[in-house]
Amino acid sequence: MKRRPSRAVPATVTALILLATALVVAVVAIQMLLQEPAWVNYSTLAGYVHGLRWTDTAVAAAGGVVAVLGLLLVSAAVVPGAPTVLPMQGTPNSGASSRGLRSTLRAAASTVDGVSGATVALKGRRVKVRVNTRRTRPEGLVDAVRAVVTGRLDQIAPSAQPAVSVRVHSPRSAS
Repeated sequence: MKRRPSRAVPATVTALILLATALVVAVVAIQMLLQEPAWVNYSTLAGYVHGLRWTDTAVAAAGGVVAVLGLLLVSAAVVPGAPTVLPMQGTPNSGASSRGLRSTLRAAASTVDGVSGATVALKGRRVKVRVNTRRTRPEGLVDAVRAVVTGRLDQIAPSAQPAVSVRVHSPRSAS
């Protein structure tokens, strides 16, 4: 079970752009049918567009913008996002949310003596832990945090055991 995030944001933006365009076209069409002054003067717009050539800069710029937007939307649809539910060992339908896993590992890292704060990032098959300490000499802290986080991962039992990397940030020497 590797649930991926939905593509709601690109779909919503595309839908809103299409809705706004359709709304403007509908309002202008109704204004033209009622013989009222339109928001967009059709004859002026048509005259401008008919005067353009394929070699004009405006046509190339508009084509480039549309091509870039299209590529962005296709890449948002094709490139998989970070999983929101990570599979666990055991039954095939068991999983843990990545947010819950991060908070559990952060809490485990914070229990180590000398750690004043911790942040955890899940990057592919790696767990990156960054701990802050007030110690000026943090010898042994990396190994202690790695052991605690690895132990917690063993308890959770993800289907693929990630590698754990730990970085310690401490203040400079107080001398």
